[in-house]
Amino acid sequence: MKNLFDVSGKVALVTGGSRGIGEMIAEGYVANGVKTYISSRKAEACDATARRLSEQGECISIPADLSTSDGIQTLAAELKSRESQLDILVNNAGATWGAPLEEFPESGWDKVMDINVKGPFFLTQALLPLLEASASAEDPARIINIGSIDGLNVNSLPTFSYGPSKAAMHHLTRTLASHLADRFITANAIAPGPFPSKMMEHTLKTMGEQIRHGVPLKRIGEPADMAGAAIYLASKAGAYVSGVVIPVDGGIIACAGTL
Repeated sequence: MKNLFDVSGKVALVTGGSRGIGEMIAEGYVANGVKTYISSRKAEACDATARRLSEQGECISIPADLSTSDGIQTLAAELKSRESQLDILVNNAGATWGAPLEEFPESGWDKVMDINVKGPFFLTQALLPLLEASASAEDPARIINIGSIDGLNVNSLPTFSYGPSKAAMHHLTRTLASHLADRFITANAIAPGPFPSKMMEHTLKTMGEQIRHGVPLKRIGEPADMAGAAIYLASKAGAYVSGVVIPVDGGIIACAGTL
């Protein structure tokens, strides 16, 4: 029981790991002894984050554009050239788009769906051999998909493709959990509420107090909140959990309609 949350010695890939929620998760892993690869589209930002996190442990940058099939295959090939197995895959890279309903463009729909749903599926597909090489009944390989409470609830902002993409991510998680159980690979999703990230930066700046007031626990999420959930799902403590969506939101979803 003493080592339930020990993740040291594992190998992880965190997409979108150069900032925001991905960086929070990557830092939690690195600080707890996980050899952590991070990827993001901007090489300079990815390299800078890896250098910073490497002060606490081992963090390696592999920049890649996961909105394209070529970028997905390049990342998978590079990881395969470096590692014989992958213990933890965190599909976090994401995008949003905002525009009035009457003006919402097809490009905004396609970009969000491609990055938030299509990319994670095909990256998971490409990395299955590495995940299977790590997997066992006692210690499954882990897929952790980053969804959103916007995929569980309705956001009033005009981000019409974002919520549906995250709802799709949640259902993809359940589908993967079902299809990969016999390979000893679990799939779970984390649905974050408000956290200080690049995607939330403008919203928190303009509506921060209103958002904070709407959180039952009366605060914005902190890096340790996100890292803790990701460590739980990657550790022995989470080895028997698969196919679930865990809101990390200060109680927003649980208390919806009751406050």
